[in-house]
Amino acid sequence: MVCFKRLEENFQRLSTIGKQDGGGFTRLAFGDADWEARNVIIELMKTAGLTIRVDAFGNVIGRREGLYSEKPVVMLGSHIDTVPNGGNFDGVLGVLGAIEALQCLEEQQEQNEHPIEVVVFMAEESSRFGVATLGSKAFCGKLSPEKLVQYKDKDGISLGDAMQQRELNPANIRQAQYQGDIKAFLELHIEQGKVLETTKHQIGIVTGIAAPTRFKAIVTGQADHSGATPMNMRQDALTAAAEVILLVEQLARKVAHLGVVGTTGVIKAEPGAMNVIPGRVELGIDIRAIQLASKQWVVDELIAGIDKIKAQRSVEIEMTTLTDETPVELLEEMVEVLQDVCKQHPYPNMLMPSGAGHDAMHLASLAPTGIIFIPCQGGISHNPAESASMDDIVAGTEILLTAIRKIAKVDFSWKKQ
Repeated sequence: MVCFKRLEENFQRLSTIGKQDGGGFTRLAFGDADWEARNVIIELMKTAGLTIRVDAFGNVIGRREGLYSEKPVVMLGSHIDTVPNGGNFDGVLGVLGAIEALQCLEEQQEQNEHPIEVVVFMAEESSRFGVATLGSKAFCGKLSPEKLVQYKDKDGISLGDAMQQRELNPANIRQAQYQGDIKAFLELHIEQGKVLETTKHQIGIVTGIAAPTRFKAIVTGQADHSGATPMNMRQDALTAAAEVILLVEQLARKVAHLGVVGTTGVIKAEPGAMNVIPGRVELGIDIRAIQLASKQWVVDELIAGIDKIKAQRSVEIEMTTLTDETPVELLEEMVEVLQDVCKQHPYPNMLMPSGAGHDAMHLASLAPTGIIFIPCQGGISHNPAESASMDDIVAGTEILLTAIRKIAKVDFSWKKQ
């Protein structure tokens, strides 16, 4: 059985790392707090009997050997980095839940046919370098050496520089690509939405993962005196940017029934003085969808609409694509496996899509992938108020443990020697 007290203590232990005055947590990728939390996780993995190795990007892999080491690996994982002033459950749940499940196997001296590995993916959040799921991209061979130079934080430190500060060689990034065979990948996660809580379901089985297209838009007009420049002679970058922001919302609303959302989460206006017409504005735009076609429609309409705004407002708008990812439909067979697992437990469950991206979306290109959701209070995430009940955490971990036993072929009659 999953140990309620041990899980609770492990969450409390991580809650002391990166704690902010406002109650949230800041563990930015490759930062000191991230590394401190990482060392705690390595310690917990060792306690659970796992053998540790670290790949060329810094992803931590804890392995529980199987009766047949040559068989494909059953893999579990998530991340422990956070957004600034975020919560202690996003990502952390999938790591601590996986370690707890393997700790249970160790205590019961159960043996598995297939090896089992728990992976802590580095830099899942986009908060530091502007791009999400970097660790799982590297793990799947999707992160090039050029990107290590291109991606920089607000202080101008490149991703490659940050790696070197942790004694990781950027020149070896290709070696981070996983070389073994994976039988299945499972990720336990908080929902980061309100559906489970509202419908009173304790477990969500994910059927597909939305993917983002993200842009940086630079609107360039003319900075002028706010009092001396007539309204009909202005090239106001901020009012043009406002039209772009509203256009993002309007387009997403038109196809919201198809699971599309659009957000402008970054606005930087220059020179930022009350008596100066803004001459330059930077926007960060995020468009997500479960279906590729509906997301592409919004992107195409946005670009066409921006051309009209440029002409009407006499401004320049430069669009740079930061990321353009493909939505992932999870294999029906894996969904059915998790449904069968849920039948062995009393927890109310439902099928649902994931509006947020996860490391699992990249692993799905390597192996059958499943995601298990539990509710989070108020649907709040990426926020100091992010919270999940220990009862739900235990429920999700029980589902994960049962799924591991089924997929890795754990036999109670085989005892570790």
